[in-house]
Amino acid sequence: MSKAEEILELLNTLEIPYTLKEHEAAFQMEDFPALCPDAPGELCKNLFLRDYKGKRHMLVVLKGDKEADLKLIREEISSSRLSFGSDERLKKRLNVESGSVSPLGLIYDAEQAVEVYFDADLKDAVCLGFHPNDNTKTVFLSFHDLEKYIAHSGHKVSFIRV
Repeated sequence: MSKAEEILELLNTLEIPYTLKEHEAAFQMEDFPALCPDAPGELCKNLFLRDYKGKRHMLVVLKGDKEADLKLIREEISSSRLSFGSDERLKKRLNVESGSVSPLGLIYDAEQAVEVYFDADLKDAVCLGFHPNDNTKTVFLSFHDLEKYIAHSGHKVSFIRV
């Protein structure tokens, strides 16, 4: 079973309603509107970050149209200098390749080593889109249902202003 199938199966088990859209591989936010013009919600920007010493790992989720200001994020989460996590760290923590990062991959972080931060502007979102560890698919669900999924993974959601 693929990772995407595992995630979809878990969504079904948790009775979380979602809409699945399949499309060509999307590697950048700018690609998405042309690949999925009938998207029923907003696609989010997902950043896998680490602190300067590599002791902390973070998944930061922003509205798709927001700029990823690492200095501002660093201040919001009280961290040392931030950088993007390597492909090796990403694979180890979320079992995903670069370009497919999303909070749906948190089920693979059994140690709960990844801190989860959401842009506060997403808190009441009706419909958000994330890759299910496969950038040829996008799952759309409400923020409330996403929180239920994340809680099932053992993670806690914190909010930041970006």
